[in-house]
Order: sequence, then structure tokens, then C-alpha cells
Amino acid sequence: MDSVFYLEYLLVFVFFIVAFIYSSVGMGGGSSYTAIMVITNVSALVIPMVSLLLNLIVSTIGSYNYLRNKHGKLRIILPFLFSAIPFAYLGGALQLEQDFFLWVLLISLILVVIRIYFWQDTSLNLQLNSKQKTIISIVSGSILGLIAGIAGIGGAVYLVPLIIMLNIGTQKEAAAAGVVFVWVVSFVGLISRLQYNSIDLAQYIPLIVAVIAGGFLGSYMGSFKFSPQIMEKTLGAVILLAIFFLIKRIVF
Repeated sequence: MDSVFYLEYLLVFVFFIVAFIYSSVGMGGGSSYTAIMVITNVSALVIPMVSLLLNLIVSTIGSYNYLRNKHGKLRIILPFLFSAIPFAYLGGALQLEQDFFLWVLLISLILVVIRIYFWQDTSLNLQLNSKQKTIISIVSGSILGLIAGIAGIGGAVYLVPLIIMLNIGTQKEAAAAGVVFVWVVSFVGLISRLQYNSIDLAQYIPLIVAVIAGGFLGSYMGSFKFSPQIMEKTLGAVILLAIFFLIKRIVF
């Protein structure tokens, strides 16, 4: 009983730290929330719904802090949202077999790790015209929206560096766009999932409180104090561990 009690408190603390780190760089935290729930053997039905809910909470706070400091630009985020919204709804509505869902989740987490450890240089500006940038934004939005709806991963981990590489926004503007994008796709994906699935979210209230506190503090420090690259790599180890457990779960 004591070990379960301490594990619950440990999870609350870990979720606070994850929310703080992610919100400080303009992200919702879905990949790490998902990873932690994989490690702790949470049901495949529950994982995306809780991740989307926590993403929504963190990105609500983050959006407020970034937008009130005038970092958000509609011209940056709208092309991504144009395609992301219907695909996030579609992803949330899909009734996938557990094994297939776990494979989608595994591939998504592997791509997150690749992004964190191998796609570090966002200083490369792609020399594209306005039409080409818009096309890339729309295609990227649809892919990230679908992943959000299926796996509960908001997609800002890819979106933020992509905006910088497309040379359509500064680091602060990209972070603001990332957190707004996560809010929208998480809201749409969660609404879609709640129409087709039902779980009791009351038992996750301690985690919700933890991410509210961590999200507010992290987004405040990120929009006022921190450089967006400061803490991102520290998340990679958690996701790598989740990949190990997820492979074990799929194979055995």
C-alpha cells in the first residue's frame, strides 16, 4: 500500500516537471505524458484521452502567456490548423485495435526521439516561395493533426523547428504557434474521442493539478526568461525508456 501511495505522488511530481519543461519551450507535453503512461502500463484506451486532456490544460496556460506577450501570429499558425483540425477529429474517431494503436504510438515516439537528438539545427532556412511554404504547412498540419487524434501527441515538437526552418517566424513566435496548435488539435481530438469512448477522468485529478501548476510556471518562464532550446533534450531519456517498454509490451 505504501509503495502504491509513493508511486502516485512520484507520478504527480514527474508530470509537474514534464509540464514545466514542455510549456517552457512552447509544447504541450503529450509525447512524455504518453511515454510515462506506457511505462506505468496504463490502458491503451486511456493513454490518448488523458494525454490530450493534459495537453489541452498545459497549452491553454501556455497560449495565454505567449499571446499576451504578443508572440502569436495568425499568419503563421492558420495554414497548419486549416488541415490539422479535420484530421485531428478523424484520428480521435478511429476505432483502432490495441496492437495497431501501440504500433502507431511506438513509431510516433521513435520519431520524437529522432527529432530531439538528430534534428537539432533549426538555423537552416529553406529558400521557398510563399506558395511552397503554405503547401508544406497544410500537409504537415494534416499529419500532425492525425497523430494527435490517434496517439495524443500534440505535434509541437515537430512544428516549432519546422516554422523556424521555413523562415516564417522567430523562435518565440514559433513557440507561441506551437502551443496554440497543440491547444486546437488537443481540443478537437479530445472532443472526437469523448464521442466514441468513455472513461472516468476523476481519478486523474492529481495529475491535472500537477500539469496546471507546471504548465503555468513553465510557460511564464519560457515566454519571459528562457531560450526555447534550454531543456528539450532532457525529455529524450523518458521517451527512450518508454520505447523500450512499448516494444516489450508489443512483443511479449
